[in-house]
Amino acid sequence: MNQSENFEQNLKAYAHRLGFLLAGITTPEPPPHFQVYENWLAAGHHAGMHYLEQNHAIARRADPRQILPECRSILVLAVPYPDPKTAPAPDGQPPHGRVAAYAWGEDYHLILPQRLQEIVRFVEQRVGQPVPNRWYTDTGPLLERDLAQRAGLGWIGKNTCLIHPRYGSYFLLAEILLGLDLEPDPPFEADHCGTCKRCIQACPTACILPDRTLDARRCISYLTIENKDEIPTDLRPLVGEWVFGCDICQQVCPWNRFAPPPDPAFLPRAGQSRPSLLEDLTLTVTEFNLKFKGTPIQRAKRRGYLRNLAVALGNSGDLSSRPMLETALNDSEPLVSTHAAWAISRLSTT
Repeated sequence: MNQSENFEQNLKAYAHRLGFLLAGITTPEPPPHFQVYENWLAAGHHAGMHYLEQNHAIARRADPRQILPECRSILVLAVPYPDPKTAPAPDGQPPHGRVAAYAWGEDYHLILPQRLQEIVRFVEQRVGQPVPNRWYTDTGPLLERDLAQRAGLGWIGKNTCLIHPRYGSYFLLAEILLGLDLEPDPPFEADHCGTCKRCIQACPTACILPDRTLDARRCISYLTIENKDEIPTDLRPLVGEWVFGCDICQQVCPWNRFAPPPDPAFLPRAGQSRPSLLEDLTLTVTEFNLKFKGTPIQRAKRRGYLRNLAVALGNSGDLSSRPMLETALNDSEPLVSTHAAWAISRLSTT
């Protein structure tokens, strides 16, 4: 047992050296809140993310061994990103938009896989043979927060985020499925949300549901990132200045008062946390791809990002932005031109 405990301790220590502030181990048993997830799908709260409905995706989330039959343990990891209140002062021409803090720097999809591979190499070197494995960071069919809670990393808060009692919730999660027996950590059983409802009350679109899930059809993060179509007209005024994601339900959470320093990879690029709405509205496809190469914002593509900029300009109340929006009426992307038309109309009535 001592040898096993030393292995787990050394494994976590190595993960810490790679920048993962939290590390825990759990089993590949079915996640405890899978029924909640199934109910969420049945209610259509996953909006346009239809890939979640596929039978194989559901089966794998129900049982991680559907992903890796040899799986005997799962290492769950968390790396911190910046606290939104540390956003640099905006530069460039006002008005400015807001970007979710996890997207201020490099794309974690590009950064974290290298570290996960290093951990697998560490494991295989220690055991002296290849170990069946799969690793993911928000890319695989896993209920990440369920696994993280069972690995002792925190509890799932009312805002649906994983919350650690000391470090808050500004984390990116990753998992490594291993064909190796490791001693699991005790689950995090306590719920420290209590009677607090700050996140529910602060959400502009009322997307947070009572069962610790959210209605993606109303979530600003979904509307500005995963949503590839128009933002519903009734929700556009509620999006405010957000042009990629949203941090509101985490910013009001009292557990984030003492957020840890972020991993250096996710420190903000110049101008990326508070982009100039007018300057970015002129970006061509080539300019957009060049400016946001290697960042999460690329995920929205130019058409989605400029759609979001137009909505934010409509909400800004800045009448001087009208000429730029009128130019955007002729954009080759209908998604951009239709939202620019809405923004002009909104500025005319505010």
